[in-house]
Amino acid sequence: MTSEVIRCTECRTEIAPGLLSCPSCARLVHSAELTDLARQAEDAQRNGNWTRALTAWRQAVQYLPPGTRQRDAAEAKVRELSGRVDTGGGKKSEPWWKRASALGPVGIVAALLGKAKFLLLGFTKMGTLLSFMAGLSVYWALWGWKFALCFLLSIYVHEMGHVAALQRFGIPATAPTFIPGFGAFVRLKQHPATDREDARVGLAGPVWGLGAALFALALYAATGNPLWAGVARAGAWLNLFNLIPIWQLDGSRGIRSLNRLQIWMLALLTAAMWMVTEDGMLVLVALVMAFRASTKRESPEPDWSGFIEFAGLIVTLSLLCLIPLPTKP
Repeated sequence: MTSEVIRCTECRTEIAPGLLSCPSCARLVHSAELTDLARQAEDAQRNGNWTRALTAWRQAVQYLPPGTRQRDAAEAKVRELSGRVDTGGGKKSEPWWKRASALGPVGIVAALLGKAKFLLLGFTKMGTLLSFMAGLSVYWALWGWKFALCFLLSIYVHEMGHVAALQRFGIPATAPTFIPGFGAFVRLKQHPATDREDARVGLAGPVWGLGAALFALALYAATGNPLWAGVARAGAWLNLFNLIPIWQLDGSRGIRSLNRLQIWMLALLTAAMWMVTEDGMLVLVALVMAFRASTKRESPEPDWSGFIEFAGLIVTLSLLCLIPLPTKP
């Protein structure tokens, strides 16, 4: 079976599969797609939809040969739009309580249902569902099915936080895949364009994981069931572990946009929270944080939004680790 021969529309030269430009006249192979993507990006920008515009430009980058002026210009556009998405398009956003009150009861319920629908999307992928069931079988044998199911769901919420941030920045990615005994991961199909973008994606997982732990804590307060106390503390500890700034953990990505001073400040804050909670995990986080602060290259400018987000996670997750462990599973 032979594949269809691709020829340049300009000079009719045969083009090998995978090439992005004609070897004879340098005409772009995907010029029609690039024109359509540029139009989509312009329309999205005109309507203030920065995420859609950023997604279109990211797709355009894949069709442009590396080292060309067109590729450099498209990548510059991606970096510009990434900054707009990060800052909300340059508009000062209203406090969350004002936005919630403006929605009204029906709007709030619809927004919550929208989040619930998004969380269920991962389970529509066979790989996610099968790996989730494999993880459930392992943890079930260790802790019983109730705790195992709730613990795995908290990990799933953490990973979907990454997916939500990736979608916000127009980065294609896979649904979560579980590795029994090691957690889960999301595979990116493109690399983040800036350090700030990478940091936002990295910290989104612990932020959503914190939300899952707080939800479990609320259920414990409402029902008194020790299961929820265990889920809340285990989820907090797991997300705190992910804040260690090393290897592929979220903390390593979270400090990419921070300068040395900010990382030293996080190390001191972590040490202070250890004095409050006496949780040994915080000693490890603080030591690795101090090491990274002493070896990191300076960032061009301090990222105080990322610093506040990271600091808030350290404080809140540390306090959640004070939840008394239940005497019964």
